[in-house]
Amino acid sequence: QVQLRESGGGLVQPGGSLRLSCAASGSIFTINSMAWYRQAPGNQRELVAHITKDGDTNYADSVKGRFTISRDDAKNSVYLQMNNLKPEDTAVYYCNAQRPPWPDSWGQGTQVTVSS
Repeated sequence: QVQLRESGGGLVQPGGSLRLSCAASGSIFTINSMAWYRQAPGNQRELVAHITKDGDTNYADSVKGRFTISRDDAKNSVYLQMNNLKPEDTAVYYCNAQRPPWPDSWGQGTQVTVSS
Protein backbone atom coordinates (compact mmCIF):
# COMPACT_ATOMS: atom_id res chain seq x y z
CA GLN A 1 0.00 0.00 0.00
CA VAL A 2 0.95 3.62 -0.51
CA GLN A 3 0.06 6.45 1.84
CA LEU A 4 -0.07 10.03 0.59
CA ARG A 5 -0.10 13.15 2.76
CA GLU A 6 -0.76 16.60 1.31
CA SER A 7 0.17 19.93 2.83
CA GLY A 8 0.40 23.55 1.82
CA GLY A 9 -3.21 24.56 1.25
CA GLY A 10 -4.74 27.71 2.65
CA LEU A 11 -6.37 31.05 1.93
CA VAL A 12 -4.78 33.32 -0.66
CA GLN A 13 -5.84 36.47 -2.49
CA PRO A 14 -6.42 36.44 -6.25
CA GLY A 15 -3.11 36.71 -8.06
CA GLY A 16 -1.26 35.06 -5.20
CA SER A 17 0.72 31.82 -5.06
CA LEU A 18 0.70 28.59 -3.10
CA ARG A 19 2.84 25.47 -3.18
CA LEU A 20 1.27 22.14 -2.40
CA SER A 21 3.36 19.19 -1.27
CA CYS A 22 2.56 15.49 -1.23
CA ALA A 23 4.74 13.01 0.64
CA ALA A 24 4.46 9.32 -0.23
CA SER A 25 5.26 6.43 2.08
CA GLY A 26 4.79 2.69 2.07
CA SER A 27 5.28 0.67 -1.11
CA ILE A 28 6.57 3.63 -3.09
CA PHE A 29 8.43 1.37 -5.50
CA THR A 30 5.04 0.46 -6.99
CA ILE A 31 4.28 4.06 -8.00
CA ASN A 32 4.33 4.69 -11.74
CA SER A 33 3.11 8.25 -12.13
CA MET A 34 1.59 10.87 -9.86
CA ALA A 35 -0.97 13.59 -10.25
CA TRP A 36 -2.92 16.36 -8.59
CA TYR A 37 -6.71 16.47 -8.81
CA ARG A 38 -9.17 18.98 -7.43
CA GLN A 39 -12.83 19.03 -6.55
CA ALA A 40 -14.92 22.15 -6.03
CA PRO A 41 -18.32 21.99 -4.30
CA GLY A 42 -20.96 20.59 -6.63
CA ASN A 43 -18.37 19.59 -9.22
CA GLN A 44 -16.75 16.33 -10.20
CA ARG A 45 -13.14 15.68 -9.31
CA GLU A 46 -10.91 16.81 -12.17
CA LEU A 47 -7.32 16.25 -13.19
CA VAL A 48 -5.12 19.31 -12.67
CA ALA A 49 -1.63 18.05 -13.50
CA HIS A 50 0.16 14.76 -14.08
CA ILE A 51 3.81 13.72 -14.03
CA THR A 52 5.33 10.41 -15.16
CA LYS A 53 8.33 8.59 -13.72
CA ASP A 54 10.38 10.09 -16.54
CA GLY A 55 9.26 13.59 -15.64
CA ASP A 56 6.87 14.15 -18.53
CA THR A 57 4.04 16.45 -17.54
CA ASN A 58 0.61 17.48 -18.72
CA TYR A 59 -1.89 19.99 -17.40
CA ALA A 60 -5.54 20.88 -17.55
CA ASP A 61 -6.09 23.73 -20.00
CA SER A 62 -7.42 25.91 -17.19
CA VAL A 63 -4.08 25.88 -15.32
CA LYS A 64 -1.53 25.81 -18.15
CA GLY A 65 1.05 28.53 -17.74
CA ARG A 66 0.10 29.10 -14.08
CA PHE A 67 0.68 25.75 -12.34
CA THR A 68 3.80 23.57 -12.35
CA ILE A 69 4.01 19.97 -11.16
CA SER A 70 7.35 18.52 -10.10
CA ARG A 71 8.68 15.52 -8.23
CA ASP A 72 11.63 14.81 -5.96
CA ASP A 73 12.19 11.06 -5.90
CA ALA A 74 14.86 11.38 -3.21
CA LYS A 75 12.18 12.78 -0.92
CA ASN A 76 9.36 10.61 -2.28
CA SER A 77 7.42 13.78 -2.90
CA VAL A 78 5.49 15.59 -5.59
CA TYR A 79 4.71 19.30 -5.63
CA LEU A 80 2.27 21.67 -7.26
CA GLN A 81 3.40 25.27 -7.60
CA MET A 82 0.35 27.44 -8.21
CA ASN A 83 0.82 31.03 -9.40
CA ASN A 84 -1.61 33.75 -10.40
CA LEU A 85 -4.39 32.00 -8.53
CA LYS A 86 -7.99 32.76 -9.44
CA PRO A 87 -11.21 32.36 -7.43
CA GLU A 88 -12.18 29.49 -9.74
CA ASP A 89 -9.14 27.58 -8.48
CA THR A 90 -10.86 27.23 -5.11
CA ALA A 91 -11.25 23.53 -4.37
CA VAL A 92 -9.99 20.62 -2.33
CA TYR A 93 -6.78 19.40 -3.95
CA TYR A 94 -5.93 15.71 -3.85
CA CYS A 95 -2.65 13.93 -4.46
CA ASN A 96 -2.89 10.76 -6.55
CA ALA A 97 -0.46 7.91 -7.16
CA GLN A 98 -0.98 5.54 -10.05
CA ARG A 99 0.40 2.10 -9.45
CA PRO A 100 -0.93 -0.41 -11.98
CA PRO A 101 -2.15 -3.09 -11.62
CA TRP A 102 -3.16 -2.00 -8.12
CA PRO A 103 -5.83 0.64 -7.46
CA ASP A 104 -4.75 4.27 -7.31
CA SER A 105 -3.80 5.73 -3.95
CA TRP A 106 -5.26 9.06 -2.79
CA GLY A 107 -4.40 11.58 -0.13
CA GLN A 108 -6.94 13.09 2.24
CA GLY A 109 -7.01 16.40 0.40
CA THR A 110 -6.02 19.95 1.24
CA GLN A 111 -8.27 23.00 0.92
CA VAL A 112 -7.24 25.87 -1.34
CA THR A 113 -9.37 29.01 -1.14
CA VAL A 114 -8.76 31.99 -3.40
CA SER A 115 -10.64 35.03 -2.20
CA SER A 116 -10.17 38.69 -1.44
